[in-house]
This record gives sequence, structure tokens and C-alpha cells, in this order.
Amino acid sequence: MSLQFQTELMNQLDEPKRYIVFMLNDDYTSWDFCLRIISSVFHKTIEEADAITNEIHTKGRGFCGIYPYEIAETKARAVEQQAREEGFPMKCAIEEK
Repeated sequence: MSLQFQTELMNQLDEPKRYIVFMLNDDYTSWDFCLRIISSVFHKTIEEADAITNEIHTKGRGFCGIYPYEIAETKARAVEQQAREEGFPMKCAIEEK
């Protein structure tokens, strides 16, 4: 493959779309669960997880990160699956950036 062809191909490729993952508030999921899941799934510090959990509680949803679609979907499903296993109704939302 020539360098010119590679350059032309790279110029034609679009950046993948990015998606925002939010965790949504409910009246049952514990603060402790939110801290743990945000730290483990989204790799946030406890301080960051606490701020996101507070945002979930006060604003109805908390910003967890921006990812390509497949990663955003995987993280959202991981949160929801772990929540179900622990008896919580936690939901996530994914929105195109």
C-alpha cells in the first residue's frame, strides 16, 4: 500500500461517534452501591464517585463518561447487571455526544 493511498484513506475515515453514559436516580439504589459501581466500572476515585453519586441524587442523573458506542453500552449493561444481582433497580442512559 503506497503512502499516498494510506494518507488518502486516513483522510476519508471518520472519527467514531462518542456516547455519554449517565446513571439514573431511583428511590432504592444505595449510595454505597453507586460509589462501588462507579469506581469499578468507570474507574473513578472515591471522591469522583461521591461527586457523581451526589449529582445522580440531586439532578436525577450523573455523568459517568464518554465512550465509543460499544464501550458505553458494555459499561451501562455492566452497571445494570450488577445492580440486579444486588437487588437494585439502577438504570443507565446512553446519549450521543
